[in-house]
Amino acid sequence: MDSKTYGFIVSFIWGIADECLRDRYTRGKYRDVILPMTVIRRLDAQLERSKEVVLARKAQLDAVGIKESWPALYQAAGQAFCNVSPFRLRDLTSRARVQTLQADFTAYLDGFSPNVQEILNKFDFRRQIGKMAEGSILGTVIEKFVSPDIDLGPERLDNHAMGTVFEELLRRFNEENNEEAGEHWTPRDVVELMADLAFRPVADRIKDGTYLCYDGACGTGGMLTVAQARLKALADATGKSLSIHLFGQEINAETYAIAKADLLLKGDGAQAENIRFGSTLSHDGNRGRSFDFMLSNPPYGKNWKADKEDVGDDDPRFVRALPDGTVVSMLPRVSDGQLLFLLNNVAKMKPVGDKSLGSRIIEVHNGSSLFTGDAGGGESNARRFLIENDLVEAIIAVPENMFYNTGIGTYIWVLSNNKSAERRGKIQLIDVTSLKKPLRKNLGQKNGEFSPELRERIVQTFLAMEEGPICRVLPNSAFGYWSVTVERPLRLRLLDDPQIPEGLLKPAEFEAVRAALARLKTGAQGAFTATLHRTDWAACAKALALKPTLLKKVRPYLTCRDTEAVPLDEPDPALRDTEIVPFDYPGGVDAFLLNEVRPYAPDAYLDPAKTQVGYEISFTKYFYKPAELRPLDVILADLRALDAQAAALMHTITEEA
Repeated sequence: MDSKTYGFIVSFIWGIADECLRDRYTRGKYRDVILPMTVIRRLDAQLERSKEVVLARKAQLDAVGIKESWPALYQAAGQAFCNVSPFRLRDLTSRARVQTLQADFTAYLDGFSPNVQEILNKFDFRRQIGKMAEGSILGTVIEKFVSPDIDLGPERLDNHAMGTVFEELLRRFNEENNEEAGEHWTPRDVVELMADLAFRPVADRIKDGTYLCYDGACGTGGMLTVAQARLKALADATGKSLSIHLFGQEINAETYAIAKADLLLKGDGAQAENIRFGSTLSHDGNRGRSFDFMLSNPPYGKNWKADKEDVGDDDPRFVRALPDGTVVSMLPRVSDGQLLFLLNNVAKMKPVGDKSLGSRIIEVHNGSSLFTGDAGGGESNARRFLIENDLVEAIIAVPENMFYNTGIGTYIWVLSNNKSAERRGKIQLIDVTSLKKPLRKNLGQKNGEFSPELRERIVQTFLAMEEGPICRVLPNSAFGYWSVTVERPLRLRLLDDPQIPEGLLKPAEFEAVRAALARLKTGAQGAFTATLHRTDWAACAKALALKPTLLKKVRPYLTCRDTEAVPLDEPDPALRDTEIVPFDYPGGVDAFLLNEVRPYAPDAYLDPAKTQVGYEISFTKYFYKPAELRPLDVILADLRALDAQAAALMHTITEEA
């Protein structure tokens, strides 16, 4: 489908909304009619030629009392779905009375097979029929969709092209509704790059057999469609015979319905049943199943509090053992659950064996997955699990404004549990933030794309694994660090004239403290005894001889901090500090303490019980390009030129005066 045809079809369907629904629906509700009607017309066009055959077969089966007739009717239709009503969609345009049209259109919808009924129910489309009939636009909408000016049949639009039309309509509706930035659709150029990264590196190792592709946030199924087409093309080029099965899950009812409809149109009802509805996090529809290839663009920056209770604290997808046996929780903060989708995919990796290449995961994230979270927290533990298990092959920084509804920077994660020898123990960082082809016209916030030439350059950079301006190859340890707690001893001095706040102590307690202080004082002025070293709080506390609980309560009012005081055997919270020590620091944390801390705080020490292991990935650290400053002589020359201009201007002013 050329861009001109594609643009005409999208504009025509979009125009139906403006022409027919205005004043009856708010703009934010146009999608409630247009999206399901687009699906219905696409299904109807697929069934038009076999309509009479299906009705005849239905009559035969009814005559002999066969109730479970759907499989036979699918066969008659030549599709994985059918419609047994006596109507085609175009037959309904001749209805003169609104009531007749509404009844016949409802009967037409009721005639669809159960798999289509689920799609219609997820669209909640039947609620719109009465509203359109009441507004006298039902007939007009149907006439528009069966107009000879637009052809949604399979001869004109293949499934890939139809999917592209769906996604563009969805993008426009989301833009109209001012959807959140995270609720966007993955552009086809990005999906094609992801598919290349999934399949090209293992193209020579793909054998005859069955391969399973999965997307846990599948949306309209576009990523699965592209993955299937790309894998099939590679198989055809190498003479391989593959059976490719698609699996996915989607929580949004509309996009779930579109994904199932798209697979039905491919003629494989079983494939459509592999798309599950609901939350992947709290109601995993593919628990216990493993996949060869997993591509996904999960929602990021999205709160997952609604899933948290069902997920629990011990879900085996998110609580895993590290290679050393340490069990860690990788649950992130409820404000952003995107890493959970990646961990869900990791839990579905196939083990490497004679009959398996293992699994490859290609997933899009925003920057928070790289560095958000402190050492020991869920996000950091997730990165630790992935890196210490040597699952991360590469991370690719994508240019800004490459997605429809968000301009933020994004990153493509490439994971494998069967790394090639040269990749083991390493992670490749690729920075392509400056590589994109400008669009002639923005699509939402998307102002650029990966042309085929740019995609090939990125893939070749990945395959070559050679360091250069946009590529760095680093050991796994480069991303790890220790978060250490630096303590300094508490130093206290007994105050000259301690004051106990009124009401702090019970009368008996107050009298005990007063008496204890009195025992330490002598002379008319009430000064402390000369033999008492007030900078030695341990000795003072012993001399006071108060009960430990009472001494703890009054110590803040009897003492003050003094850098010259005798150190106590407890840390000073006010002087506590946290330092980050990279794994590759020579000599480790002990050397760091000696070299970086003790020169400035000789009494500092580390609390080993508080040391945490963390991981973060910083592109800025490896690809930062400082602004090039102008040479000093050039700056001075410019200043002299400005001085000359100012002098000349002043001379002109004084001459005129």
